[in-house]
Amino acid sequence: MLHYLFSLIGLLLSLNIIAQRSYDLYSPDSSLRLEIKTKDKLSWYLYTGKELLAQSSSVDLQLNTQKKLSDKLSISSHKYSKTNETIIVPVPYRKKTIADHFNQLELTFKEPFSVQFRMYNEGMAYRIGTKFKDSIIIKDENALFETGGNASVWFAHMDKRQHVDRFHTSFEAIYRKQALTEIADTMLTYAPVTVSLPGGYHLAISDANLFDYPGMFLQKKGNALQGVFAPFPLKEKLMEGEFPQYVVTERADHIAKTKGTRMLPWRAVLVARKDIDLPANDMLYLLGDKSQLSDASWIKYGKGTDEWITGINLFNIPFKAGLNTATYKYYIDFAKRFGFDQVMLDAGWSDVKDLFKINPDIDMTELAGYANKNNIRLMLWTLYATLDKQLDSALKQFNKWGIASIMTDFMDRDDQKMVNFYHRIAKACADHKISVMFHGAYPPKGFNRTWPNAITQEGVLGAEWNIWSELATPEHNVAIAYTRMLAGPLDYEPGLLLNAQKDQFRPIGKNPMSIGTRCHQLAMFLVYDSPLQIFSGNISQGLKEPEFMELLGSIPTTWDETRIIDGKVGEYIVTARRKGGHWYIAALNNSIPRDITLQLDFLNDGNYESTICKDGVNAHNYAADYELTEKVFKKNDNVAIHLAPGGGFLLRLNKIN
Repeated sequence: MLHYLFSLIGLLLSLNIIAQRSYDLYSPDSSLRLEIKTKDKLSWYLYTGKELLAQSSSVDLQLNTQKKLSDKLSISSHKYSKTNETIIVPVPYRKKTIADHFNQLELTFKEPFSVQFRMYNEGMAYRIGTKFKDSIIIKDENALFETGGNASVWFAHMDKRQHVDRFHTSFEAIYRKQALTEIADTMLTYAPVTVSLPGGYHLAISDANLFDYPGMFLQKKGNALQGVFAPFPLKEKLMEGEFPQYVVTERADHIAKTKGTRMLPWRAVLVARKDIDLPANDMLYLLGDKSQLSDASWIKYGKGTDEWITGINLFNIPFKAGLNTATYKYYIDFAKRFGFDQVMLDAGWSDVKDLFKINPDIDMTELAGYANKNNIRLMLWTLYATLDKQLDSALKQFNKWGIASIMTDFMDRDDQKMVNFYHRIAKACADHKISVMFHGAYPPKGFNRTWPNAITQEGVLGAEWNIWSELATPEHNVAIAYTRMLAGPLDYEPGLLLNAQKDQFRPIGKNPMSIGTRCHQLAMFLVYDSPLQIFSGNISQGLKEPEFMELLGSIPTTWDETRIIDGKVGEYIVTARRKGGHWYIAALNNSIPRDITLQLDFLNDGNYESTICKDGVNAHNYAADYELTEKVFKKNDNVAIHLAPGGGFLLRLNKIN
């Protein structure tokens, strides 16, 4: 009888294991539910209430040995866990602290695979783990995001470059909205993309925490977006030109060779119940690995100048402008006058192929000394291929000059080899206490959490495109806040002081104008996340408008608090940020004029003196028209603002009592 009882218990337990093919995981506030199924294949379904927001009919990983995650999906164990922590952000580009609050389920399979699922109140994420003794070669990964045929997608519209494969891109493309059903199957874009659902919800699809693995592109597949990964580069060739760069001439039949035991990057779906929830979502930062720096207090950030976009086209000066010591001293004087922290020496301060072959018209020792005397830091541009070749010796020389930050440029890939370059450069710069900005770069997606000295990354079609195109439209500029910006700090380099409405705009090199109003350019310094903001306008023109430049120079780049207080994807956004007792509020508008009313209900009691910079009465025609006014406000006051086509505004509030 006892033997029969034990047999029956064993049978019931085995039946329970067989029956346990479905798992539920809820967000901490229970507003989202993830159903994970493991019968025949691994799949997930994301719900809010009874509404299905997104699903994946297959999560899979294939090794070159033909072994797959989906082979024999027998679960050896599952584990639920909870995390509720507060993270201190070393370089607070949005806020000083972030709540890291999630529920997690880890499924461990009898085969050497595992999958972690996380549910935040703001979305879901999963990542695949491998548990092999030796290194593995990953042939491909299946990451599928199905949202239904009635969705619309905001994504970066990439154009394939000539003479290179489709995985070469600077991650600078125009953001536009398109119905999912109308997107061509050949479309390839990079993450994140934003999906608008018929019921009003918005989703953002992305990867996060890239390390020793390629980034995730997305391509349409039926009514879904399919992850696509650049194969490993077997052969590269240095393509000559003004800025030589390595391009891949032969790729492997696999995407990565890596450690046998590790967790792969995250696949994430951010969820926004309202449009303004998107730019406030911190998930991709939270999914990054913890900081590799024990001390981040030395990291330098702030506002800087750059001369490349305007081609050093200065005027009203007693010397010949150009790549020379006198010009950069002039930039240092400008920076000091208007509260800037640093001056960029862009391409041309040295030979692009040799960082030790200094432009003979520049005395680096004299310039570094002049900058130091005026408490202004210098930032140096580098070509990535040259920096990689001369890394150790170059960083030592930069230390001797007192260089606090560098830019490296023209990587234009995110395959496994290039992803590893980012980590190698960030670590080397950290060892020398140098901050780094990546241009020609993929978006951070948690990289800036792992390496706080990686203060910002381009990965966006920004101000420089006004030189040769009409792509930097107000619609694109607004869309950035709901798409690219979700992945972390971006270097747009706003501040152009020649402004035009669309019918008057012309792309002009060395004297570029922008589409949209002057206040649109000003508002970007507040709306866009970046602890290093670069002013790209002509400083000679800026000197003629000191009140405007003093306002611009007063805008902080790191914040105690950020609130998105109004907006609609692709149409407009209103952002409020606090630094100590001071608030700054700004808006970006698309090409349709609109009127908005701000309610200052988030202020503390007391009076606030304000400076308002808003579109002038004629900004609809003369886009550089703006109005500067001052007024005293208090809590719950209303502020009526008219936004011109391509317009914007900025409001600075300083508490006085």
